[in-house]
Amino acid sequence: MSGWRWAGASRRGVSHAKAGTRRQDAYSSFLADGGATLVTIVSDGAGSASHGGEGASLICRTMATALRGHLGTAQGFPDVDDLWIWVDEARDRIAVAANVRGLAPRDFAATMVLIVTSGVETLVAHVGDGSVVARHVDGGDWSALSWPAQGEYASTTFFVTDDPAPRMRVIRSHLPIDAVAVFTDGIERLALDYTSLDAHQPFFRGIIAPLEAVGTPGIDRDLSMKLKAYLDGPAICERTDDDKTLVLAIRR
Repeated sequence: MSGWRWAGASRRGVSHAKAGTRRQDAYSSFLADGGATLVTIVSDGAGSASHGGEGASLICRTMATALRGHLGTAQGFPDVDDLWIWVDEARDRIAVAANVRGLAPRDFAATMVLIVTSGVETLVAHVGDGSVVARHVDGGDWSALSWPAQGEYASTTFFVTDDPAPRMRVIRSHLPIDAVAVFTDGIERLALDYTSLDAHQPFFRGIIAPLEAVGTPGIDRDLSMKLKAYLDGPAICERTDDDKTLVLAIRR
């Protein structure tokens, strides 16, 4: 039976390390249906939010728990109404956490990039920046399934905590794919071609290569450790000082 093999890492950016602040990115990734379905959520806490990292963690945990329950009991992928219910749950949990600390939900502002895919059917839900990129079975090219969203002003975007409601984009596709990459905005300038407004092909062809030789479905912990080292290395840190989260997966 075919299934997904994945590796993931989330590392603190140089700017946060210098300031002595925590990493504000978070992610959750797991397999359902015996390895046939991949679920990945990544979130980036707003730099202007004092508790953005906590907001990112709450979003990832809430969405992952909901998706585990849904895929474990329901037939088929969630619909748009399901996604909105779960996003509202994440917003409620953030509101409670903010209230306990005497803060506002905007102090926990964070983005969300979510993908559920079997390789034949794919669902993406996206709030803010970051991106999800997939390799198409036909032709082997990589393309962005959802592009980063920018706000009205430079270096601004949208967040799950936005009032009165977040700007969530939902994309469904039935184009066959056999590899995906999900990442926060710390990876964007390396991974995306802003001239063509699509994926930067050489980046993805190189970074997916170590997963090409894997066998059984599941997490590759060795490659995840190597991915951590890569994201902490000079080739990345000299080009971005932000937090970096990247999840890679391939369907065999």
